[in-house]
Amino acid sequence: MNLKEIREIIELLKGTDVTELKVVRGEDVLKVRRGPTGEVQPVAVVTTPKPPTAVPPAEAPSPAPPKEPPKPAAKEVNSPIVGTFYRAPAPDAAPFVEVGSRVTKGQVLCIVEAMKIMNQIESDAGGVVVAILVENAQPVAYGQPLFHISSE
Repeated sequence: MNLKEIREIIELLKGTDVTELKVVRGEDVLKVRRGPTGEVQPVAVVTTPKPPTAVPPAEAPSPAPPKEPPKPAAKEVNSPIVGTFYRAPAPDAAPFVEVGSRVTKGQVLCIVEAMKIMNQIESDAGGVVVAILVENAQPVAYGQPLFHISSE
């Protein structure tokens, strides 16, 4: 996590009743705790090193796995804010997109609610939705992948 991301998280917490927040992204862990004066301060940012991988003893070489055809490159659409992910504009409405839907640049993919504000997340490229990575009404973190869109 970089300093800009940490500042954005702290700004989002101001004006809320949240007293403590823990954000885990990969190996990075950010803990933010509100003090008795209401001031928000980061408690710790920890990056855990990867454990060394043990090298197994040499064995007879195994046959090479068959080569798979290369998969088309998929563009990742990430959450620009911390909030709650919604696939549809209303609980009784159809989702904005489904896996297999063709999308165009600027098309709304979902909504992320942050502090009672509904933020429409748009596709920044055209293509086909190949994966929806978050369940409806689930919390999302800043930078968390939401969709994979192939440029077929």
